[in-house]
Amino acid sequence: MAAAAAAEAVGWARDPRQQRGTPSTAAAPAALAHCPPRPRRSPGRAGSGPRGRKWRHRTAASASGSGAARGARQIRSAGAAGGAEAEAVAAVTAAQGGRRRRPLSGRYSAAAPGGGGGGAMDEAVGDLKQALPCVAEAPTVHVEVHQRSGSTAKKEDVKLSVRKLLNRHNIVFGDYTWTEFDEPFLSRNVQSVSIVDTELKVKDPQPIDLSTCAIALHIFQLNEDGPSSENLEEETENIIAANHWVLPAAEFHGLWDSLVYDVEVKSHLLDYVMTTLLFSDKNVDSNLITWNRVVLLHGPPGTGKTSLCKALAQKLTIRLSSRYQYGQLIEINSHSLFSKWFSESGKLVTKMFQKIQDLIDDKDALVFVLIDEVESLTAARNACRAGAEPSDAIRVVNAVLTQIDQIKRHSNVVILTTSNITERIDVAFVDRADIRQYIGPPSVAAIFKIYLSCLEELMKCQIIYPRQQLLTLRELEMIGFIENNVSKLSLLLSEISRKSEGLSGRVLRKLPFLAHALYIQAPTVTIEGFLQALSLAVDKQFEERKKLSTCV
Repeated sequence: MAAAAAAEAVGWARDPRQQRGTPSTAAAPAALAHCPPRPRRSPGRAGSGPRGRKWRHRTAASASGSGAARGARQIRSAGAAGGAEAEAVAAVTAAQGGRRRRPLSGRYSAAAPGGGGGGAMDEAVGDLKQALPCVAEAPTVHVEVHQRSGSTAKKEDVKLSVRKLLNRHNIVFGDYTWTEFDEPFLSRNVQSVSIVDTELKVKDPQPIDLSTCAIALHIFQLNEDGPSSENLEEETENIIAANHWVLPAAEFHGLWDSLVYDVEVKSHLLDYVMTTLLFSDKNVDSNLITWNRVVLLHGPPGTGKTSLCKALAQKLTIRLSSRYQYGQLIEINSHSLFSKWFSESGKLVTKMFQKIQDLIDDKDALVFVLIDEVESLTAARNACRAGAEPSDAIRVVNAVLTQIDQIKRHSNVVILTTSNITERIDVAFVDRADIRQYIGPPSVAAIFKIYLSCLEELMKCQIIYPRQQLLTLRELEMIGFIENNVSKLSLLLSEISRKSEGLSGRVLRKLPFLAHALYIQAPTVTIEGFLQALSLAVDKQFEERKKLSTCV
């Protein structure tokens, strides 16, 4: 029975109408029937919902006499107001004797001072915990609408048409993208409509009922221009100190989705930036609670740290398009800021950040400063003092730290940094980083996803032909990794993924190209032939690594 349910759910996800951009709503209920039901509150202790239903709670606090009576009146008034939070707070008040008290501390006993005893207090606290989820906001689903570059349609008209599309297809399974539309207006003006980032905090795709969610629409047009250069004038030459992109850039489109991580790296980074904006908007005193708007991604080479920084800048520019008109990404060329003239390096750093300050002054722009291999700019000063580094490096570190402290007061800037050698970074810089996230080599599950995306791309370009359907790792788990005609190729890919463990993401993305160049050399190849070549390319990669290690 369970296997049949799983097969039905997989069949719904594979429905050809859904793949063409028209999800099968008829098949959706059958798949949804096998999903776990939503948790429900116990009617006896749950508290009223947001519409003011009468809140039933136990009256263990009734021993508190008149204080409990006052608490009961507060409960009834809270119920009339319709707020579950207010009712829960009133319950705590009733348990404490009907009047608000200072929070319990170490010098208070556990018993409620109104005579109701500790049981009443515990019970009221339990009611509070159950009542709070009742007023939680509906889950937010982010929908990114890629408007065609030549389109002049108004955003409000695009939003209206997209909402009609979502109303027609209100059941989706995880992330989903429409690229073909029945409505002529969408076909003329919209490249794609994508439900995104639903799987950042959920391990497996889940059916989503859009009618119960808050829909956040993000409409954007890609900037087709490439990067420009930021130059600094020195004594006798111009120094290319940074590359500059206007976001969202066509160069980074799709980069976010191509990065696969096992832990919730992406969601943590998004939540971090949203929290910095919230604290700024609420005027939180930065002298009491500090945040520096600095992110440090560290780990071995080839794990996608720099790509993740660029993808994050692109994603946040789209996500915050209602707040900022565009984004700016400045990638500092760290090595170019070291002058051949003694004591000039610190001045070059200051000049570079003065240019960045000019961009930050435009409050319509969200500015990202990317410092790749930040250890070259922030080398540990104790090593400099010991003579291992030139003294000019100390001035560079001091200049960088000073500039970070100056620009962190602006709400529209985020500093993104990467490092392969964290032990060489000055401790004062590391201490300024709000998030220090390790980015390691991908796991077997992540490798499988990377290979699967590569094979899908080669089948779309008809280098692998004819096209064949491959199962995801989750679908293989659902069938117990049983080999049959449907799962045979996917199981072979799973085996290749297992023996690829230890390779970096950069190497993994290169292997399909090497497999074709070394072992195929033909315009088209079957998927069976390509998987054999991919397996040989993996073996060769480890052989070359072993030879290199013996030479060293």
